[in-house]
Amino acid sequence: MKVVLAYSGGLDTSCILTWLQEKYQAEVITFCANVGQDEELDGLHEKAKACGAVKSYIEDLTEEFARDFIFPMFQANAIYENMYLLGTSIARPLIAKRLVEIAKAENAEFICHGATGKGNDQVRFELTAYALQPDIKIIAPWRSPDWTFKSRTDLINYAKQRQIPITVSAAKPYSMDRNLLHISFEGGVLEDPWLESPIETHVLSVPVEQAPDQSEYVVIGFEKGIPVSVNGVVLSPAKLMRELNRLGGKHAVGRIDIVETRFTGMKDRGIYETPGGTILFNAHRALESICMDREVMSIRDQLIPQYSNMVYNGFWFSPEREFLQAAITESQKNVTGEVRLKLYKGNCFIVGRRSPYTLYDPEVVTFERDDVYNQADATGFIKLNALRLRIGAKARKPEA
Repeated sequence: MKVVLAYSGGLDTSCILTWLQEKYQAEVITFCANVGQDEELDGLHEKAKACGAVKSYIEDLTEEFARDFIFPMFQANAIYENMYLLGTSIARPLIAKRLVEIAKAENAEFICHGATGKGNDQVRFELTAYALQPDIKIIAPWRSPDWTFKSRTDLINYAKQRQIPITVSAAKPYSMDRNLLHISFEGGVLEDPWLESPIETHVLSVPVEQAPDQSEYVVIGFEKGIPVSVNGVVLSPAKLMRELNRLGGKHAVGRIDIVETRFTGMKDRGIYETPGGTILFNAHRALESICMDREVMSIRDQLIPQYSNMVYNGFWFSPEREFLQAAITESQKNVTGEVRLKLYKGNCFIVGRRSPYTLYDPEVVTFERDDVYNQADATGFIKLNALRLRIGAKARKPEA
């Protein structure tokens, strides 16, 4: 049998690579997707092959990730449970998509991932795989009856026995997952939601106490709801995200400590750093405020929870998400312009916005004298809107 393994070189997938060969005598092809984790990828080919992989793929998907996944999602202002900007969630469908493509190219019948049976990633990987290749076969070791390991300690001991090179130990206090949009920290000491996260969990952003005492301005340019420039410089999608991460991280922007509800139903505490995404989210909403019709925005905003749940739960490649995306794309046709923000001590303040499609008319809204708005017209407007309230008040019987 031939298996394509989603491989990071970390503890779980390093052990799985050896385990697949021992249990199933499998030919294993490893695939590592660079989605902006900025971890050391040098030597990963050699490590995979030293552990028995017959072939190793490492691919830079950062531009595709930002262009085709992050930016369309941010057009929708997607935010899960009103707190989480879906940094891990949105990376999984791209990784799974490429995993399936490699399996097809290599004539591999199976794909394999290291996600546990408790989390969301198992669902995201497998829903994507089935949506793109319905007959694909999936090995999920943590759910397999052949998998006898119960903990990270078991895996560490297995790695030592098999002389698998790893860089973690049983003392590691938490797990990390990083990409172009964010970094997450979960597990270990963080499983107590009362304890403050350790200082070491500041990776993309400095602690607020270390942020500069001087604020900094940043201007983001958009075309049809898609960010295209920072401070007047046109950047590729991945470079734009990196620049916003740099600016936001410098000023401690975008760090949250939340307890979220996994798709499986359990609560999970996570620490997320999303500096660039937080700037982008706030800037996009600010530009929409002057470019989008009120009723269009109202309908779109009602779709945010549904859209966000689809991304979180792994339904990126689903007809319902594609249906909503078409509506969202239509809503963004006039969301073009610039937003100016001030970054300071963990805060992201909107201080200016402008657009060639602005619906903001200073001649109409001014408090000064104008010739375009008759204030007396508001009398009839108020009376018509009050009509049903007045009728209802008259119909109510006095309480005894």
